[in-house]
Amino acid sequence: MPVDPAAQQLLTLMEQAGEPPLEEMTPPQARETFGALAALAGPGADVASVVDVDAGGVPAVVVTPPGDGPFPVVVWMHGGGWVIGSSGEALALTKDLAASAEAIVVSLDYRLAPEHKAPAALDDCLAATRWVLDHAADLGGDPQRVAVGGDSAGGNLAALVALELGDRLRHQLLVYPVTDLTLSHPSIRENADGYLLTKAGMEWFRDHYLDGSDIEPTDAKVSPLVADPAVLARAPSATVVTAEFDPLRDEGEAYATRLREAGVEVDHRRYDGQIHAFFQLGAVVPDGVAAIGHATENLRRAFAAEAM
Repeated sequence: MPVDPAAQQLLTLMEQAGEPPLEEMTPPQARETFGALAALAGPGADVASVVDVDAGGVPAVVVTPPGDGPFPVVVWMHGGGWVIGSSGEALALTKDLAASAEAIVVSLDYRLAPEHKAPAALDDCLAATRWVLDHAADLGGDPQRVAVGGDSAGGNLAALVALELGDRLRHQLLVYPVTDLTLSHPSIRENADGYLLTKAGMEWFRDHYLDGSDIEPTDAKVSPLVADPAVLARAPSATVVTAEFDPLRDEGEAYATRLREAGVEVDHRRYDGQIHAFFQLGAVVPDGVAAIGHATENLRRAFAAEAM
C-alpha cells in the first residue's frame, strides 16, 4: 500500500526544511536537528509525576501514572541509533505508555556513541534494569512485574537486556528494533531512501557505535538475531512492532520469527503504510496512537498473568 498520508505529510515537511542528510552531520549537529523531531510528539498524556533518579549509576526519569500503586514497571530505552536521543526527548512517549499501560515507566539516559562505544549503552541498560528489579518497590512499583521496551536502537538494547535477564522479566516491547548490525536484510535496500530513516543513516549510526570497539556487527553482543537458540528460549514474551516502509522492517520480523521458533510467545504486528518513528509521533500520525494502544494492551495482559 502507499505511504500513509499523515506520514507522507511529515516526510514532506522534513524535506522542505532542507536539512543535510544525517551522514553529513556531526553527532552534536544530529542531536540538535533530530531533537526538533521529538517536539512533534506533543506534551504526552497526563501523569501523576515525572521524577529524575539515579538508576544504579545511570540517569533516568521515572514517569508514574495516576492511581494507586504498586504499579507494574516498564524500563524504557529510547531510540536514536545509540548516538542521539534522550529521556527528555522521549518524555511524551513514555507518558503515553505510562498512562495507557497503567505502569511506571523508567526511561534511561544510557551513554551515547561515539563518545562511548559499544557495549557502553548495553552495560548501562543492564545495570539500570537490575537496579529497577531490586528497587521497584522504592519507586511505588512491583518488582515481580517488570518489563523492558525500546524503539529502534532502544529496541536493540531492550532485546539484549531481555536475553540476559529474561527469567526476571514479564515482557519485552520491541518497536522496529535493530536486531542485525550487518544491515543485510532486503528492506534495508528496498527502503534505503525517502522514508525518514535511511540505509546511509543506519550505517552512520552503526559506525559511530562500533568503530573503535572490539565488537563486530556479527556479534550476538550487539545483534540479538544471531543469539543461540537456548538463549532465545529464556527470553520473556514479546510484542514486536514493525513498519512497512522502514529499513529495519525485515530484521525486526526475522527476530520475531526466531523468538517464536525458540518457544517464546510473540505478538508481531506490521503497520502497513508506516515509516520509522511513527510509534512515538501519534500526535501527527494516528497509527502511532493505535500502535501504543495495542502494545500496552499486551503489557497489561503480561502483567496480569500469573508469574512463572
